[in-house]
Amino acid sequence: MQPYHHPLFVEFLVYFNRNQDYFEGHEVLEEYWKSVPGFSKEHPLTAFILLTTGMYHWRRGNFSGASRTFGKSSERFAAAARSYPEYREELDIGRLLADLESARGLVQQRRPFRPFPIIVLSQTLLQKTEEAGRTMTLLPRGSEDVVHKHMRRDRSDILELRNEKKKSGR
Repeated sequence: MQPYHHPLFVEFLVYFNRNQDYFEGHEVLEEYWKSVPGFSKEHPLTAFILLTTGMYHWRRGNFSGASRTFGKSSERFAAAARSYPEYREELDIGRLLADLESARGLVQQRRPFRPFPIIVLSQTLLQKTEEAGRTMTLLPRGSEDVVHKHMRRDRSDILELRNEKKKSGR
């Protein structure tokens, strides 16, 4: 299977392009990445994960976090282009890299958030994202629940784990 056709990558495209839910896009991509045998930080999926993280930071006005994350994303895309040819197909990677560099420049100038889509070239992949988008429950684009998602979700399990680590001295 072409890696972009994995159901979690398809979901990522829906979150990124349809309602700009970058937090949720990050979550599904991380799940996909961790399912790849021998996954590493050099894998192309990490470039997309960092891209979504940067978009999330930028929209929330965290310019330093967005700039740093976009820089790492660019580095990972460049490295992946050399090592993973199957990740150069089906998406307009050239346009994505140009949009990423443009976003990085806007962030460094502390300019307002300006989203951009990931252009899908494959009709098969485009059809899969359209089908997935019809069945997924999406929050409204630009809603407070999308923009500030990490603050609005139930974090009790994360906080409990953090407290346990503090108590055990780890």
